[in-house]
Amino acid sequence: MVVSFTKGEAGQIRDAAIATRRTLGAVRTRELDLSCEQLNVHHVRCLDFGDGKLSNIDFELLVEAAVELIREFKPDLVFTFDETGAYGHPDHITMCHVTKAACERAGIATIYPNAGTPHAPTGLYYAVFPQNDRLLLKLIVEWLDSLDTRFRGTDEFTHALMLFADESGMLGYAADHIEIEWYPRGFFVIEQGEPAVSLYLILSGSIDIYIEQPDGEMQHVETHGPGTFIGEAGIAYNSPRNAHCIASDKTTCLVFSPGAPTNFAGRGEDAQFATENTQVRIEQPLDPTLVTLKVNDHIGQKVQALSQHHSQYPITPDLFPASILQEVMGSEHFTLAWSTDPHKAETALRAIEHPVADKPM
Repeated sequence: MVVSFTKGEAGQIRDAAIATRRTLGAVRTRELDLSCEQLNVHHVRCLDFGDGKLSNIDFELLVEAAVELIREFKPDLVFTFDETGAYGHPDHITMCHVTKAACERAGIATIYPNAGTPHAPTGLYYAVFPQNDRLLLKLIVEWLDSLDTRFRGTDEFTHALMLFADESGMLGYAADHIEIEWYPRGFFVIEQGEPAVSLYLILSGSIDIYIEQPDGEMQHVETHGPGTFIGEAGIAYNSPRNAHCIASDKTTCLVFSPGAPTNFAGRGEDAQFATENTQVRIEQPLDPTLVTLKVNDHIGQKVQALSQHHSQYPITPDLFPASILQEVMGSEHFTLAWSTDPHKAETALRAIEHPVADKPM
């Protein structure tokens, strides 16, 4: 069973053809149903306590609603957000505390006696999103380098990548600094010979590629427009930029960098201080209390489920390379927050990695 205590009616509308503010709650309720179908979830509830309002609602009212659901469905395991709400969302933080209180009380007959037959779950797990030092720009460069021809993405791809990159950073899946930069005509986006630090995706306008000869002659090589990445070669081969990239008209790029740009970045062959963090990254060890599940075999289902939330996340399942999805979405992390039998709870959690075929989840 998947339960949402709100309909998400206060969220973003990223496709005006899908919903308006008036219809968004109903649209997102339907999107949740469709998403859960992709995950083989047989029971879905979407309650209506008000998107963005949970922290203002009587805590006991919310806990009683959660207890009633637990007693009705009788789950072995319950999952919710950790105390950070994944990325600080007040509703998520509220539901963390509500769910823990509900698990603690659901098995006690004298608490909420009219909310169903008592049932105590074996365990409550918090979903945890540890900050990862993974760089999307490295994954994208590796993918681009494997292609036989230069990639040019559609508007749909560009929009989806912007959202994917933003949410990957928000949830800690990746550590890139991502920004949208505008360049006037004639601006050197990249200078030949300078260190290769950032990756660029052209969103609008165009960029001319020039190779500067030893005598200073500028040889025009090609022009790239929207949907094209530039700057991947230097990153792929850890070598200086092999050409000038100059905005041929007003141009906007999505820029992936290993750290935030500094206010004193140099340009040219001897450039330094391009970003705040261009040193070798040291992977931070995960909290040893975390339980990590490898869910690579379920990536297809996860992406299919995400694609159903079209009002918020307009993607199609085949939009991104499988190699990137596997790396970014292939692991999920949990920590045990409460349990009647910790060993039994972890055994049940581990079983999710290899579920019995056709068994309802």
